[in-house]
Amino acid sequence: MDLGLSGRRAAVAAATSGLGYATAAALVAEGARVTICGSDADRARAAADRLGPGAGWIVTDLTDPDGAEGFVRAAEAAMGGLDILVTNAPGPPPGTFASARAEDYPAALDLNLMSVVRMCLAAVPAMQAQRWGRVVAITSIAVRQPIPTLILSNTARAGATGFLKTLAREVAGDGVTVNSVQPGLHDTDRVGAVYGERLPDAVADIPAGELGRASDFGAAVAFLCSEQARYITGVGLPVDGGVYQALL
Repeated sequence: MDLGLSGRRAAVAAATSGLGYATAAALVAEGARVTICGSDADRARAAADRLGPGAGWIVTDLTDPDGAEGFVRAAEAAMGGLDILVTNAPGPPPGTFASARAEDYPAALDLNLMSVVRMCLAAVPAMQAQRWGRVVAITSIAVRQPIPTLILSNTARAGATGFLKTLAREVAGDGVTVNSVQPGLHDTDRVGAVYGERLPDAVADIPAGELGRASDFGAAVAFLCSEQARYITGVGLPVDGGVYQALL
């Protein structure tokens, strides 16, 4: 199925590896032009090289207000505009109510909430003006079902979800859709680092019986960016192999 993305211009944040990279690769496969960002120049350059000719890369710190906005501005300048924004950022360190300090929360909020807000503030007005745009945020299944030992991520990503749902309603009439994709456990370095030796037990709780493939996750994001998804907005889509159990 042709998703109608050929020639579209996409900025994908934190896309040097993992789910961000898989998303960028899925968009490239559909013919989109892509600019990615990362915090390390060598990794960002290598990731862009793997994506293929025409993929651009930028080094930025998404926790910095200038860095989050700067990524969008630089991507717009490099590609002559922007049609698709995929927000993403690494997760904050593990922690519990007992172990996380009050001073740990602002950094987590900057990373997983305010970077989303800042990128949207930079990208969405131009999408409204051109009457076409797609915003897809990579968040976490934790916004529906908090994950033990990830209290900082659970808190920040829930805030981002509230922001995105509100934004979706405000810009729907301008041809801009805003959705989030909520990953469960996928075969990425982040999941391996967080779960360590507990990973086999976590996988045993997944109804699908295996870790998700990053490429399948990227394909789900690409669909939400498509022409066919023009009437889908304000949605939080779990991609978790059936882990989330509630009816709504």
